Amino acid sequence: MVRSGTTVDQMVRAIADRIVTGYLRPGEKLDEGSLAARFDVSRTPVREALGQLSAMGLVERRPNRGAIVAVITQEHLASMFESMAELEAICARFSAERMTGAERRSLELEHQASARLVQLGAEEDYEYFNTDFHSRLYRGAHNAHIHDLTVTTRSRLAPFRRAQFMLPGRLAKSWQEHDVIVTAIMRGDGAAAGKAARDHVSIVSEASAVFAAADPMESRLSRSVRR
Repeated sequence: MVRSGTTVDQMVRAIADRIVTGYLRPGEKLDEGSLAARFDVSRTPVREALGQLSAMGLVERRPNRGAIVAVITQEHLASMFESMAELEAICARFSAERMTGAERRSLELEHQASARLVQLGAEEDYEYFNTDFHSRLYRGAHNAHIHDLTVTTRSRLAPFRRAQFMLPGRLAKSWQEHDVIVTAIMRGDGAAAGKAARDHVSIVSEASAVFAAADPMESRLSRSVRR
């Protein structure tokens, strides 16, 4: 976990990642004082972070009893990813049909440039690129309502989508899946772009669920070996 000078967003990310990967178990108490000391901040940003985590469904806030790690069932996670897949499919289809020439060229250039991140195994940098890549599809759909729905759903799934990049070989597979989406958009093939995006999110769902369901001790050992 990051400490001194931590922002609310960094706290949300750090705590969410520990919940998703099993370091913080369902039902475990999240003490504001302990978290404030851990991150070297006051209790106010901790409360804000816990509020955001509660909105994401990762934390349960109980009146006069504090916050605990929420129970996240595989059924609920699957339902969110199912919705995400359909929303992304719509965005990709609309992007293929509605993106301007400049938007298409920018998407392709950024996608090709990201291959270097895969070669370097730069998980964190690729993760930031991945967020930007999908955001381009949401904007490219040129539909404000669908954009807002997709962004909201994605924010709730963000920790689970990040978890996929901890799996060996996932960066290269993600890039290849993006490549199919970009190729379809460049051709203006809405049906193919939508299918590619839906398939991509379905694969992300499977990869994320595998990691999220893994035993936390095994996850620690796996990462220590890879380092």
